[in-house]
Amino acid sequence: MSTRVIIISIIWLMIDLYAFQAIKTISNNWGSTNKNILVWSYWVLDISLILIISYLFVSGKAAKGPSQQFQLLFGLMILSLAPKLIMLPFLLVEDIGRGIIWISKTMANRKITYLPERRKIISQISLGIAAIPFLKLLHGITFGKYNFKVHKVTLKFKDLPEAFDGFKITQLSDIHSGSLDNKEAIEEAVELANNQKSDIIVFTGDLVNNIASEMDPWIETFKKLKAPMGQFSILGNHDYGDYIPWESEDLKSKNLEEVKATHDKIGFKLLLDENIQLKLGNDQINLLGVENWGLKGFHKYGNLQKAKKGTNENEFNILLSHDPTHWEAQILPDPQKFHLTLSGHTHGMQFGIEIPGFRWSPSQYIYKQWAGAYRKNGKFLYVNRGFGFLGYPGRVGIMPEITQITLKRG
Repeated sequence: MSTRVIIISIIWLMIDLYAFQAIKTISNNWGSTNKNILVWSYWVLDISLILIISYLFVSGKAAKGPSQQFQLLFGLMILSLAPKLIMLPFLLVEDIGRGIIWISKTMANRKITYLPERRKIISQISLGIAAIPFLKLLHGITFGKYNFKVHKVTLKFKDLPEAFDGFKITQLSDIHSGSLDNKEAIEEAVELANNQKSDIIVFTGDLVNNIASEMDPWIETFKKLKAPMGQFSILGNHDYGDYIPWESEDLKSKNLEEVKATHDKIGFKLLLDENIQLKLGNDQINLLGVENWGLKGFHKYGNLQKAKKGTNENEFNILLSHDPTHWEAQILPDPQKFHLTLSGHTHGMQFGIEIPGFRWSPSQYIYKQWAGAYRKNGKFLYVNRGFGFLGYPGRVGIMPEITQITLKRG
């Protein structure tokens, strides 16, 4: 770990040093006092951040999980590095040009000439363009992470039982309570979810980052989530405590049991590879929930066959499964029809662009289904963009989501 931290720190410093050339070029004609303030601010802030983050990793404190303080530092690291990475191509192209001019003049004069100076305009352009992601990332940390959006979706099914025509589901996912730090914003989000007036509320995993106690300050807030036909939930990959060291397996198992108990404390029925029936009049649909099952290195705790036990092919089935990779891997090939699968997990990587007619996120290069509704072989998948955040303590373009899905016959 320490060797890796040293290598990353050296690369970070090299990026800092190269990007500093633009700062240096722009400030050449400044007064000495202003120039010194700029130089000292640049290097003191960056080196302090490198040392603090390196210490957290080398000391092992970072391994204890993404605390709010660590996530803030990680956010500052992204704020520091992202604009500089944007600047690098501009500076590199200019330096290649400077090098070509220097070589050609040296060869023509048959003596070493001075390397041409950097052009101020190039440094100004690179800094101006780099300011855009910097401001976006800063806005994502200060405002974006609690800018909740309601996504309303209507899905049609020919075999939906008549009594469930117009049935409404509110979906939340990826609360990541260990990251939350604004009680007023969360209270408003819970009220917004309740205001959808859905028949049921479902939560599709990742209640905590790692530790059950992360949810303790938020129990009373999330207890306010209410729907007339109940609240139902499943576990996500972070709920098992797999990403931090434990003194013993007993402590890890105890933590998982406490996470499970927390679902009951906030009024949610936790579905652990099981199903229940929702009834309206003489009609019913099945609601199934599996434990976490995912590809790409994630644990496969869930058992779909166990979850569907007691149901049959002729019934209408809604499945809660945290990781959307489960859909194509097991759910679609299953002979039983799972009409609608509700997932989360991806967060849309908390970064991207979503405008009418166009959406993009780095998440799409990892997950085929990363946000919104998908349909294949007559089965639907909806991937929620997540309620909370993890790692980068903000959101840019991919806002925290409250979903309302309306089921219709047709």
